[in-house]
Amino acid sequence: MSEQIVFAHKELFWLLAIIPLLIAWYVFKQVRKQTQVTYSTASFLPKTTSLKPVLRHVMFAFQMIAIGLLITAMARPQSSTSSQEVSTKGIDIVLAMDISGSMRAKDFEPNRLEAARGLALDFVDGRKTDRIGLVVFAGEAFTQCPLTTDHSVLKNLFQDIEFGMIEDGTAMGSGLATAVNRLNESKAKSKVVILLTDGVNNSGNIPPLTAAEIAETYGIKVYTIGVGTNGKAPMPVQTITGQTVFRKTDVYIDEETLNQVAEQTGGKYFRATDNESLKKIYSKIDELEKTEIEVKEYRKRKEEFYPFAAASGILLLLSFFVQHTTLKSIV
Repeated sequence: MSEQIVFAHKELFWLLAIIPLLIAWYVFKQVRKQTQVTYSTASFLPKTTSLKPVLRHVMFAFQMIAIGLLITAMARPQSSTSSQEVSTKGIDIVLAMDISGSMRAKDFEPNRLEAARGLALDFVDGRKTDRIGLVVFAGEAFTQCPLTTDHSVLKNLFQDIEFGMIEDGTAMGSGLATAVNRLNESKAKSKVVILLTDGVNNSGNIPPLTAAEIAETYGIKVYTIGVGTNGKAPMPVQTITGQTVFRKTDVYIDEETLNQVAEQTGGKYFRATDNESLKKIYSKIDELEKTEIEVKEYRKRKEEFYPFAAASGILLLLSFFVQHTTLKSIV
């Protein structure tokens, strides 16, 4: 809440121009009076000092100050107290992220999962007023972080994601259904799932299109992201000795299903083939899902001319009293 002084009739301050004119007239009058003084034959008598001229000048100064205060009072100074009420119509977002073994592929730097995690964290940093949750899936799905505005907690739980947390596979439908379950009771203006995967649904009990129908029922929009280069990518393969090596393997993403899921829920499908394209996708989703912020401003004004009018009246009365009493009694 801030307070400032405003004036209802600022144009009246032009009247202050009369003060320098009155001062000039007063000075001219005093100089003219001195030049008209004639010396009598009694000039040989000792000179006496009188307070009368000094007091007259002081009273004139009081009158000028009183005029300035009176004009200020006429301009109606007012104290303006303003306050703002900021309300956000936030968006609830659940990030559903594939953490299957194929996310180790090196077609992204340093791999698909690390690239997706880093850019997702950047996305979270830009959504300061939104509730965001995290669901991870491989052979099954679970909620890593429920919807929260405490993004520091969310980011810490993001860092805890690692391969092998869940049995391997790609339960895309289960991942989407778990994310939808986190949003079905949300009262947010907009509810969004960002589903990121690099493969084909091959695990879980819920088909992706069935999960999309549930999302549509609850008014949840799903943006889908297919992660992987076109052609071949260095994929992790386990040898008979138990070692993991990377071999060029054909990349196959079920883009048709991802497209259908997005279209059915009013979202959009994106394909990311490298770090830069994935970054642009997150930026695009950020633009499409803007949080609405409302700012209401309240102003309260209080009249503040009373002190100026009172001070002006006191100075004028004092000047009148001195001129008609004290000055007349001083020799």
